[in-house]
Amino acid sequence: MAPSVTRVDFLINKMTAGGAERVISLLANHLCQDPAYRVRVITFQGEDAYPLDERVERVRLHRVFLFRSVVVNGFFQLLWFYRKKKNRPDVMSSHIDLLGYLTIPVAFFYGIPLIVSEHNNHKANNSRWQRFLWNYLYRIPKAVTILTGYDLEHFRKKNRRVVVMPNPCTFPLFNAPAGHTRRREILSIGSLNRYHQKGYDNLIPIMAEVLPHFPEWKLKMVGGGDQGKALLESLVQKHGLKGQIEFMGIRSDVQELLRCAEIFILPSRFEGLPMVLLEAMSQGIACISYDCVSGPSDVIAGGENGVLVPDQQPAKMVESLKELMSDEGLRRKYQQNAPLAMDKFSLEQVGHSWKTLIREVLNDTKPQH
Repeated sequence: MAPSVTRVDFLINKMTAGGAERVISLLANHLCQDPAYRVRVITFQGEDAYPLDERVERVRLHRVFLFRSVVVNGFFQLLWFYRKKKNRPDVMSSHIDLLGYLTIPVAFFYGIPLIVSEHNNHKANNSRWQRFLWNYLYRIPKAVTILTGYDLEHFRKKNRRVVVMPNPCTFPLFNAPAGHTRRREILSIGSLNRYHQKGYDNLIPIMAEVLPHFPEWKLKMVGGGDQGKALLESLVQKHGLKGQIEFMGIRSDVQELLRCAEIFILPSRFEGLPMVLLEAMSQGIACISYDCVSGPSDVIAGGENGVLVPDQQPAKMVESLKELMSDEGLRRKYQQNAPLAMDKFSLEQVGHSWKTLIREVLNDTKPQH
């Protein structure tokens, strides 16, 4: 039986800007509102990008010793921190890629139930180190969470309890008031340095086929990254689109930008479950996305609440985008239907699923009589 107050530690390398980091901030802030939970967020480097409730305890194990490796330093610091029984949580929740090399041995040593969470699909980061972690160490955690059903078969071979746990939607649903107008803008949102994953290097040539036919429209690219921006600016210059493509940098008003633009585009080569697509749908913007591996098809029902384009077929993307820009009625249909798909991604629903999983993990580890 779970204790009356359940102590949960969320562990991640850093809490700088990123999708997984935002998810942890949302979950921590949600759980701490329940008096049955005491929540800590533990990191090993970096500054915080997302606000945490004052009831969430913040632990920074940021000291650097002889080794500059986060895994090596973090392992010894966490091992030392948990040496005192009073510092040990009831459940550890470990996030992002190779952090398992740090958290899994510590959890095993102290007998702390551990949940590890994947934030991308299993083909996105299939390095030798990642495969070793999955094939050997993932047997130890009490559960593994994944973002979509695409990864179920893969991870069921690694752990006996694999749970599809979608990201929660960040924004409250936007119900556009009567007379609400939108600007003839297409938005893309994401790190420009990750231009290959996000497909931005292909987005500019696509826009070169589209924007000259729609001189009143603009593409606005929201996100930081000097290296990526320089490459993309050169592509904009090459295709003569300087007047119709604007780089917005990192913005704090993304919610308002989504409410005021007509179209959101996601040209990614691969995703996990893209939070930015959840955010866009929640704000009632017409969304168009490649049906990439994985994520968009879990959110968009093509033809009902958005457009799914066959994966990495730029001619199809050009054709679909032109149709969407030309047809105001089609855009209004998608804008009205998009927020309706967000129920299963609400923070309340995802938070409830996390509480259920934590309870199952604790009950699974209680002494048997």
